[in-house]
Amino acid sequence: MAGRTHALKRRHAESPLYHELESAPRRLTEKHGRTLSGIKYSNGENPLAREDLVPAEGTIIDKQPNAFFKVQLDNSAHVVLAAISGKMRKHRIRILVGDRVSVEMSPYDLSRGRITYRYK
Repeated sequence: MAGRTHALKRRHAESPLYHELESAPRRLTEKHGRTLSGIKYSNGENPLAREDLVPAEGTIIDKQPNAFFKVQLDNSAHVVLAAISGKMRKHRIRILVGDRVSVEMSPYDLSRGRITYRYK
């Protein structure tokens, strides 16, 4: 059975249609700015790069289930629902009500964020 599969692959590789389909992703990328895995941006960057996030600092005011917290931002009454970042989960950094934290928010939804640092 393995010999037959190899023969089919070889026959497909010799086909002109195979070579046309093989070069299709490059043509699509050049023509439309897209790749098969998703959108390719002209500047080569992710649309939500780390530089685009809005940093803020605040105080934990309430603990929610599944490692979510309500954070009141400094110098405002704005409250953000924030989750613990992956590195903080990995290193089991504990957060309690009243702790000062650093939060990153997306510019698209300022009501949700990610806790990236707990101040000592």
